[in-house]
Amino acid sequence: MKNKIKLFLVDDDAVFLKLLEIEFLHHADFVIETYPTGEKCMECLSHDPDVIILDYNLDDIEKDAMNGMETLDKIKSYNPDIPIVMLSSQDNIEVAINCMHHRAFDYVVKSETAFVRLQKIITTIFRYRKMEKELNWYMARMS
Repeated sequence: MKNKIKLFLVDDDAVFLKLLEIEFLHHADFVIETYPTGEKCMECLSHDPDVIILDYNLDDIEKDAMNGMETLDKIKSYNPDIPIVMLSSQDNIEVAINCMHHRAFDYVVKSETAFVRLQKIITTIFRYRKMEKELNWYMARMS
């Protein structure tokens, strides 16, 4: 169980959320929790997700719900080390840059290739973490 990656998927589009969940479960060994709002995701951060894929808008279900940027900021306040990948239907460089300024790990446009991009990003996150652990181990041995 511990070697599985715990993935939070947060999107107010129920169909897209289900498709994403099915893709991840079909292609890799993940434990997946899905949430329709940022508030619901925040309530469950104690479940210690390894990665969060977060919709940029998040206002289709409840009009006064937190949007993706507000959710991103709150998650980063709770734990700045959780990698968050923003997902949006907006193919807009300003939106992407703004997400990065708010410490998102990456930004993906919802499209036919979104799942493949998300898989590659998650692989990159874990490759980076492994290198970081090895570097820390090496530095500890040198001191």
